[in-house]
Amino acid sequence: MTYQIKIAGQTRMTRGIWIILSVGLLVTVGTILAVTEDTPDVTQVNAPPALQIVSVKNLAVSDVTASVETFAEVHPRWSADIRAAVGGRIVEVHEAALAGAQVPAGAILFQIESTQYDTVVAAAELSLAEADFALLQAENKTNVSQRQFERDTTSVPNDLALHLPELRISERGVVSAEAQLRAAQQQLADTTITAPFSGFITERLISLGQTVTSGEPLLKLVDDKQFEMTAELSRESWALLDHPITEQVVQIVDTIGTPMGTAIVRQGGGFLDQNTRQYRVFLEVNETNDQSILSGDFLRVLLTGRVLKDTLSLPDTALTRTGQVWFVDQNDQLVRFAPDILFRLSDQIVIKAPESDHKHRVAITPLASFLPGQRVAPHSLED
Repeated sequence: MTYQIKIAGQTRMTRGIWIILSVGLLVTVGTILAVTEDTPDVTQVNAPPALQIVSVKNLAVSDVTASVETFAEVHPRWSADIRAAVGGRIVEVHEAALAGAQVPAGAILFQIESTQYDTVVAAAELSLAEADFALLQAENKTNVSQRQFERDTTSVPNDLALHLPELRISERGVVSAEAQLRAAQQQLADTTITAPFSGFITERLISLGQTVTSGEPLLKLVDDKQFEMTAELSRESWALLDHPITEQVVQIVDTIGTPMGTAIVRQGGGFLDQNTRQYRVFLEVNETNDQSILSGDFLRVLLTGRVLKDTLSLPDTALTRTGQVWFVDQNDQLVRFAPDILFRLSDQIVIKAPESDHKHRVAITPLASFLPGQRVAPHSLED
């Protein structure tokens, strides 16, 4: 029993020592922190915050000539499915008839067997010869009868006595025989299929030895010399043009701005496209600037419009996503403005100038944090 009491006393003594050491360590740490604590010096400043710097551009009100820009696809003026005018077996296919070939006008493409058409021509020539002979006989009979009546009687003979009806029939027979011969010769000529205009063979539909019928498609040919374009304009763009626009020469450029040549307005307006409800302008490609314009090209068309008064031309970066423009007034305060955009050209937009007695300074790169009436520090790009 005495031994257990002794052990319990030692345990309580050990706990007391640990408690004293812990308290001492805590006091020491607190003292160190109090001594080493860095107390910041807070100085009250009454100066206003710096104004936000805004890049601006000085704009002048001016009169400009409107320019309407639109896109249009290049189409060949002539595009045709070449069909057989007569039937028969294909006995020859020329190199010019192969897909992808560029052919001049009049180039021979196919040859159809012509034996039966040679026979028809020969028969027509025989019929014409017989008709000519019948006409000579009728003319001779008429002349003989005329001289006989002039010698034997003073009365005027009738047409039947002079064989005039036979003469008229013979004359009509010659005309008919000549027409039949021309038709037969045309059929014979149609056995040789030629290109009606210069262009590219885009597709060949028949092969050597194949028998075709009259009207059957043989190949597809598209023009390579003359091109057309059809542009569509909204009502707003149409109103900007200087009417009438027929015969107006317009510039055409590619999608990266390279000048490709000029086109002439053949016709425009008159009706709206049933699907887009826009005006259609028909153009003919006039000249090219040593640039190759191909069917299927997608080009920009620049049409010259009428003169617009009291406008401002500003970079397209000045227009926010919500379609607004920020100006800086004479008090260096921001003013928000919803512009009336007249037209766009390249990286510029032309708007109707707002009524103002002071110069127009537009923010080049407006920020979403802009607020109406906010004072800023304008920095002019011209400085």
